[in-house]
Amino acid sequence: MISYILKKLGYATGTLIGVVTVIFLLFNVLPGDPASMMLDQNEDPEQLAIVRAKYGFDQPLYKQYLYYLNDLAPISFHASEPDKYTSLSSGKYNAISLFTIAKTTVVLKSPYLRESFQKTGKRVTEVIGETLPNTFILAISAISIAIIIGILLGIISAQMRDTWVDRTIQIISTLGMSVPSFFSAILFAWLFGFVLHKYTNLNMTGSLYAMDDFGEHVTIQWKNLILPAFVLGIRPLAVVIQLMRNSLLEVYNQEYIRTAKAKGLSPFQIIRKHALKNALNPVVTAVSGWFASMLAGAVFVEYIFGWNGLGKEIVDALNTLDLPIIMGAVIVIATLFVVINIFVDLIYGWLDPKIRLS
Repeated sequence: MISYILKKLGYATGTLIGVVTVIFLLFNVLPGDPASMMLDQNEDPEQLAIVRAKYGFDQPLYKQYLYYLNDLAPISFHASEPDKYTSLSSGKYNAISLFTIAKTTVVLKSPYLRESFQKTGKRVTEVIGETLPNTFILAISAISIAIIIGILLGIISAQMRDTWVDRTIQIISTLGMSVPSFFSAILFAWLFGFVLHKYTNLNMTGSLYAMDDFGEHVTIQWKNLILPAFVLGIRPLAVVIQLMRNSLLEVYNQEYIRTAKAKGLSPFQIIRKHALKNALNPVVTAVSGWFASMLAGAVFVEYIFGWNGLGKEIVDALNTLDLPIIMGAVIVIATLFVVINIFVDLIYGWLDPKIRLS
């Protein structure tokens, strides 16, 4: 089991290094001067030179890449000379000095994702810390809707196989997988937030927290969660319906189900006591993957509904070319995706020893 865990951790580390490398190269070959972006296109040569030196933009690309890895790494190296980039960046996070070799200090710290170009003096970690919890709430709500409604409709579809009810549910689930999330978001916001507003009392846009008219108190607006959560959950809902139906029909053909029927158990008892547990395995697999992908898929849904999550922050950063926020957000999402998938793999390896040997 230990070798299996080490293998998965090595895979996760290699994947994250690859993601960081691709993101760094992608955003550092784009046209434009990051120093100019930070100064709002200020062409003062003296100011530009100071900013480039402060953030290492005046260094060759490979050195900038090493600086970036050094900032992200939990154990990093910092030169003591005042004109070095690492000594300046070391003050941007809480670091514990481990030891010093010559003029280099080795420190233990949290990852440093640089500072926002547009939000002067604000660290990317602060921006992500303010928005990521809202995205988590949205993703958890969406996956909960998908699980509850999807399992229920999947059971109904399997019980009424080849009837008009089954065909109707299949059509709905197919449409759910086919329609893009941004189109569903626009449609639901217009229909339920505008056309039917007097009946639903839902808003077209709005986040979880709202400021009162005097700007003194913040209130939680749970109703603003309904539409974006449902829209974000449509695609996994469709997948759960299909998986639950097909898995349940497969379980129904097993010998122990025939035995349960012969004993005179009702369909509800058969599902609750025998079929449901075994039919849920593929659903659990799909849900774990969908939850990780929702963190990335929430971008357009959050932006359309005005939900102040990480997805909306990414869109705003793209509009203003705030590269550190874009890079930091993508790295955080990739890290969460890898961690969740590794965690699920470890659970499978613990439950089924055959997986550890494969």
